[in-house]
Amino acid sequence: MSAGPSLEDIRAAARRIYPYIHRTPVMTCAALDEMAGARLFFKCENFQKTGSFKMRGASNAIFLLPEETAARGVVTHSSGNHAAAVARTARERGIPAWIVMPTNAPRTKRIAVEGYGGQVTECAPTLESRESEMQRIRERTGATLIHPYNDERVIAGQGTAALELLEDVRDLDAPDLDAIIAPVSGGGLLSGTAITAKSQQRPLRVFGAEPQNADDAFRSLASGRLEPAADAYTIADGLRATLSSLTLSILNERVDAIGLVTESEIPWAMRMVWERMKIIIEPSSAVPVAALLLHRLPAERLRVGVILSGGNLDFDHLPFGG
Repeated sequence: MSAGPSLEDIRAAARRIYPYIHRTPVMTCAALDEMAGARLFFKCENFQKTGSFKMRGASNAIFLLPEETAARGVVTHSSGNHAAAVARTARERGIPAWIVMPTNAPRTKRIAVEGYGGQVTECAPTLESRESEMQRIRERTGATLIHPYNDERVIAGQGTAALELLEDVRDLDAPDLDAIIAPVSGGGLLSGTAITAKSQQRPLRVFGAEPQNADDAFRSLASGRLEPAADAYTIADGLRATLSSLTLSILNERVDAIGLVTESEIPWAMRMVWERMKIIIEPSSAVPVAALLLHRLPAERLRVGVILSGGNLDFDHLPFGG
């Protein structure tokens, strides 16, 4: 049996979360098409509520909770986009949200989480510290864990971005896509995207993209087992998580290839999108763009959907100069 949620689960998630998210636009850019040698269709989750696709998974998981369970609140650990999405969605449902954030999380992201009503607890910047602090909160409050990616409810919600993308391309009276690409970190977005893409009447090719400095998904798919996270720093701070056994099993079945890009190529691709499309994306969103523009994947002459995962970044520390 295939791992993960089904296409029907993703369609049900789309209906469930419709009142709580934006249906983000699909944009095109002739200049970037020429560079990639392909026809690109960008699903702009940088325009999503809280600035990233994470609202989809958080909304589906939280609004699936029974009333008695939801009343005890939700808890997660995150330094960024997932934290904001859980806090905002909990506010929408009228329940408490406890967010464990490492001390090195960007101050702007903590402010955003608190602005959405999240109750922030700081911890040391290690996975062990995050999880132990979160477990203490769960034991004290009875809150439900909303994991950023190791959760079928979250994966189903993330898959709705690809579902909308395919529907909107068809509404353009254009031929269907040949392939779809998303960045990969813990694998929730790429898993949901891959399930949607491979469940179509004509299955699409599915590509992932990852920084060379955080290439554990690339190595895990090559070896067939979970590989440890790389120690190196990457500017794509949203792509530093590692796969879970659930997301690895989904990606093993459904992903055709993962392209890798260097640290200098990520801000270059960001700048290309900023300059040519006049929209703001964060470094994690730029990783699949770089993989396509630099021909790291077999996408030439294809019609490719690109999930631009978010647009949150610190404007006081832009990754390129004048």
